[in-house]
Amino acid sequence: MAAEARTALVTGATRGIGRALAGQLSAAGFRVFATGRNQELLRDLKNETGCEGEAFDLASPDQVFALYRNAVEALERIDVLVNNAGMNNRKAPVADTTLEEFDYQYAVNLRAPYILCREAMRDMGARQEGHIVNVLSTCAKARIPTMGVYSAMKCALDGLTGSLIKEAREYNVKVTAVYPGGTDTDFRKATRPEYMCAESAAAMIVHAISAPADVVVHELTYRPMCETNF
Repeated sequence: MAAEARTALVTGATRGIGRALAGQLSAAGFRVFATGRNQELLRDLKNETGCEGEAFDLASPDQVFALYRNAVEALERIDVLVNNAGMNNRKAPVADTTLEEFDYQYAVNLRAPYILCREAMRDMGARQEGHIVNVLSTCAKARIPTMGVYSAMKCALDGLTGSLIKEAREYNVKVTAVYPGGTDTDFRKATRPEYMCAESAAAMIVHAISAPADVVVHELTYRPMCETNF
């Protein structure tokens, strides 16, 4: 009898790394529940890959909880959670940022993945299996001017992930922190052809998810050749 297909919930799946990841996981035989804010882009992704999914606003806690519930209902269980969604609406020195910008980045970049980690950990811990992948950024390792608020959220998520790695171990749940370097996606206004393409960045995450059962990749840092180790 064929093994039952693994399942994955991927946030931020309508663009960039998340879109490539949803496609690659679907091609690898995963049943994928994808989410993003853009209904049209999500519909295109579902048509192209055969994945399931709905649009949710991760800035709303109620919608984050609804996302998890709906994903579980659609997939029956979540084997892999990928917290990929993230945003940085503009680069600015800390002195020029607004409280509204800070609050919005907190909601999307930190509170939403915290909620999803918590809900997934409760489910996966009870089953004694599962994998949580938090996509951070090399910004969590390098203090970059004009990206203070974004870096603060990624550093906080880094701390949360580090604690979760240790907490999840006794429940046989894998936790992976991913630190991609520069990636040529529409996250940036200008194209950067010297950076990694989204497909390459996503392939590294698939590699970590596909590690043997007795192996967990705790931290995965990778960059394009044009970047140094800071």
